[in-house]
Parts: sequence; structure tokens; C-alpha cells
Amino acid sequence: MPKRDDKGQGDGAGTLKMLENFGDELLDDVKAYKNPKFTMLSRAKSNIIFEEKRGYLTLGKSREERNFLNVAQSKRFMQTVAIAAKCHKFVSENLHTSIRGLFYQLKYSLGEDVDENIFSEQTESNPLIEDLEAALNTKREFFNLYATRKGVLAGNVRVIDRFGNERTETDASKMGRSGWTIPSDVDNDIEFVDVKARYILVVEKDAVWQRLNEDGFWKKENCVLISPQGQATRGTRRLIRKLADMGLPVYVFNDGDVWGWYIYWTIKTGSINLAYIGNEIATPEARFIGVTLSDMKRYDFLRNMTMRASEADLKRAQEMLEYPWINRHKEWAEELKSAIKLKVKLEQDTLQGPRLTFIDDYIRDKIKNREFLP
Repeated sequence: MPKRDDKGQGDGAGTLKMLENFGDELLDDVKAYKNPKFTMLSRAKSNIIFEEKRGYLTLGKSREERNFLNVAQSKRFMQTVAIAAKCHKFVSENLHTSIRGLFYQLKYSLGEDVDENIFSEQTESNPLIEDLEAALNTKREFFNLYATRKGVLAGNVRVIDRFGNERTETDASKMGRSGWTIPSDVDNDIEFVDVKARYILVVEKDAVWQRLNEDGFWKKENCVLISPQGQATRGTRRLIRKLADMGLPVYVFNDGDVWGWYIYWTIKTGSINLAYIGNEIATPEARFIGVTLSDMKRYDFLRNMTMRASEADLKRAQEMLEYPWINRHKEWAEELKSAIKLKVKLEQDTLQGPRLTFIDDYIRDKIKNREFLP
């Protein structure tokens, strides 16, 4: 992985050298009349392991080889090398683009007499970017690649952003109703300073985040209020990890259904697809404060607020129940079994039923009484 300074930021020269070494090794094979190849840790599901002591998903030791003279691999091999070449150009020019922009940079035809593009769809290029990350043990952010921004933050946090030739300082406590938009890359040239909070509260839905922001919940509770606005991007998950590294507890408040629970688990343990960077985006110390189906035992009104779970919901609940990193917690096993048995789900919005500010009290009580799931 490229060297980083003491603030965890990327080293452009190190990234260039790494990409050049990658190309040189392939060129050496060609010069020696050998089959050009590179190896990487296998990203197959069979090589995904749960690192129990550390609490996150990572890759095992199985490796796979990509080589040019294998008919089944030659196209993907060529595509991966093309991505590496473009990323080298981006880094050397100190220019950034989106993963969509990279796709269009490489979509062109292979030649006048060849009716074939390097890439036909972005669904081809995206997983190969991840393969390159895994092969070089790095992250796409160091290739000057970013994805769509998604996520918002409010709280006593000052953000120093060195973008282009400018240094911008943003006070996230003075962003009003909009909050500070979380970028795709929260490592390179970005610092989070003067973080004055007791804990981090992650709220699944933007609408609920707005409700809490309007109440000034983060001011009253002295917390950092984050919404991933649905499934958390890797940028948002990386930010949560960085804040947790500052010693702040992380509480997650999502819907009481399989999708809200799954979003929590991608924040807590990382995801199967990104297991190769699990240590950088997972927050094993996170705790789930709700919504849970067991809340119906304490709050009677919730029994009239349930929605019927679909067959897809029930199937997903059964799948999650079989994940060893989830079923090792009896509390979660019971919650998932309840979802399957009762065939219902709860949205976090239902907590506004008694009154709009009830949701504030719910969160306070859960945290104060330590009523959360592991």
C-alpha cells in the first residue's frame, strides 16, 4: 500500500511507483517470452472469512492468478491493465475522476477493424477496479478515483479540506438544515479536527436525520449526527471508522427490518464485496439501538405500526440468520427469528407516532440505559 503521512493521507509518489512496478513486472514477462500474469488474493465468497478477534470480514489466504494467454482470462486481464494505465495517468497529472468517468475514458473501440470496446457497461469496469485494489493492496482513492457522494453530517466537527490549490475550513455545526455532505474520499487531503462530541449517532434515513437536526438533537446531546441516507457508501463507512478511532462510541439507529439491520452489519463488520479493505471501513464496536421488534414489548403503540414483511424480507432474514458473525450473538438470532415468525417489520419513522419529538426520547433512553444490540 502507498505510504501515508501521520494524518493517514495518501502518498502520490508511492502510488505511482506501485503502479509502475505492476507494469514493469508484466513487461518483464513479455521480454522473457513468458505469459504475462499477476496474482491477487481471491475475492471469491469461499475466501471470505470473519476475523473473530478483530470483528470484521476480511480475505483468507487463497490466491488466484490472472494471465494473458488464458482464453477465459485474457479480456479481463487486458481490461485490468488498461485501468491501471489510466489510473497512473490520473495520479501523475494530479487529476481526479469518478469511477463513471474512468469507464468512459476506457470505453473506446480497440481499433478501426475491431468491432469491440474495451468496456461495454460500467458493471464490467467497477469490479476490476476492486480487483486492482486487491492485487496491489490499496484503495481506489489513492488512484484518484471517487464515487457519488452520499451521506450527511452535523455536529461539533471542523473539517479542513485541501482540494486543488485551496485550503477550505468548514464548521459542521454551522451548516443549518443541509449539514455537511460526506465526500467519497475522506482520507486524502481531509482532516477532521476539533471533534467535540460524546458519541456518534448514525441514522439510516435522511428524513429522520432532518427531524433530529431540526430539534437540535446533536447540540443537546453533544453528538455527531450522521445519515448514510440508506446503505452506507464506503466513504461514509470510512468516516465512521475514523471518528471511532478518536475514541467515540458509535450507535446506529435504523429501520427494524432486514434491510436496516443489514445496513448496520455492513457498518459494523464490513461487507463481503469489500472484505479486502474490511479493516478500514468496519466499526466492530458499533452498537444497534433500534428499531427492534422487541421494542413492541415496551412501547404498546408500535404493535399497531407494523408493516407486513414480504417473502423477500423473510428470505433475507433467514440468510442473515445463517451468517456466523451475526448468529454468534443470541440477541440477534432472537430478533431475526422473531421477524420470520411474526412476518412483520417496523420503520424508524413509526416512533414519531405519539409525537414528533418522541424519537428524541427513544434514542436518549436507549443510550442511557444501554439498551442496544451488539
